[in-house]
Amino acid sequence: MTSWTHLALRAASLVLVIGAAGCGDNLEGTTDARGADGDLGSDGSTTLQAPRVTSTSPFDTALGVPLNARLSASFDLAMTPLTNVTFTLVTGGNAVTGTVSNAAGGRTATFAPNANLTAATTYTATITTGATSSDGMAMTASYPWTFTTGATLDTTAPEVNSTHPTAGATAVPINTSVTATFDEAIDPLSITSASFSLRQGATAIAGTLSAAGTIARFMPTTPLAPNTMFTATLSTGVTDLQGNALAAAYTWMFTTGSSTAQGPAPVLLGAAGNYVILAKTAISTVPASAITGDIAVSPAAATFITGFDLVLDATTTFSRATQVTGHVLAASYTAPTPTLLTVAVSNMEGAYTDAASRPNPNFLELGTGNIGGRTLVPGLYKWTSTVTIPTNVTLAGGANDVWIFQTTGDLSMAVGTQVILSGGAQAKNVFWQVAGKVVIGGTSHFEGVLLCKTDVTLQTSSTMNGRILAQTQVALQKATVTQP
Repeated sequence: MTSWTHLALRAASLVLVIGAAGCGDNLEGTTDARGADGDLGSDGSTTLQAPRVTSTSPFDTALGVPLNARLSASFDLAMTPLTNVTFTLVTGGNAVTGTVSNAAGGRTATFAPNANLTAATTYTATITTGATSSDGMAMTASYPWTFTTGATLDTTAPEVNSTHPTAGATAVPINTSVTATFDEAIDPLSITSASFSLRQGATAIAGTLSAAGTIARFMPTTPLAPNTMFTATLSTGVTDLQGNALAAAYTWMFTTGSSTAQGPAPVLLGAAGNYVILAKTAISTVPASAITGDIAVSPAAATFITGFDLVLDATTTFSRATQVTGHVLAASYTAPTPTLLTVAVSNMEGAYTDAASRPNPNFLELGTGNIGGRTLVPGLYKWTSTVTIPTNVTLAGGANDVWIFQTTGDLSMAVGTQVILSGGAQAKNVFWQVAGKVVIGGTSHFEGVLLCKTDVTLQTSSTMNGRILAQTQVALQKATVTQP
């Protein structure tokens, strides 16, 4: 990391999520079948959906983008290979020439300009309606985004900042995936069997690779051997979008147990997981709010943290507040805080991308978005509408089980309702990915990690066990938020 300007470029990835199609009114089953890219409808038929862009790099309105930047777009469905007609880049009405490549699995495409970009210039990239899923469904509308270049090249090597399983982990479920989170968006084309491997002794494990944003994942073809040590390796063949390679190979080991986990692989939060609340534009509170854990805003300055009685620490790297049991950080504080927050925001956007890009939901449009009164088993749930919780909802599962909820709309929770965890389920394994806004009603109780594309509001006397990771602002109205 060389400077705040350089690091600000690295936040690059979005995501959209919350979904399901259930079977039954009480305990929702997990054995629904579906097509490769079609979603299972409530009548058991497979329906085809139009593909959507779930994230881009650089992100929309990004500033200070390096002159040697390559672009990336991720989708919620496998795509027919994109071309220079369906993935374009222009500035001032003039087309930028380049090469379009498509990652294995078809969910990510990259655009590599033939020459370095011009300094201090605004560009517009577009995925056109000519882009189609592998099932032949076209985008319903073009997806444009803009960014502005800085004045320098990116020559900094990417770094691994977290893995799943963690190094030295034991009793790992035998159906685990192996995942690495980086401090910046990586080139999905660089994630190959030569650059990301898993071995049991000298024996290579067969599996499927995927990458989007800051996350790379290896999914073994079959469950791993129980009570066995495995070694995962990322080689210097892994590069960021600008072609900078890992400075050295990265290796870690873990040992399986004998159990299996239900539901999808967990969403890795990376450095974003260091914060109970992380927002890009603002955090506000009515002073009686109580927060346990660190909170932060970036790229916004500390002046956008309002309602807190902030007292700047002597180091000028963080503040304290009586409403917060932890530190309060902002991009305007002294180094290394801006650098740390740039990585955290990049990982937040990468987690959103990962959650939105998960394929093959177990449940689609469950309850047409109304999940009140239900008991939900681990799984991937998807809605293309607003999700409401008008009455209590229960998530029933074990300590290693995972829930991912995807929605293209809002998430709203009525006054006085609860999200209840049972059977040992943990808030850290529940991910609510919301493309719209989130409103948690007064005196209600919420569980899980919120990955929100816009803003989150916790109304008067609401409580939450989890994390709020919002790509705009967070508003607390005498609310209580505790990190899991």
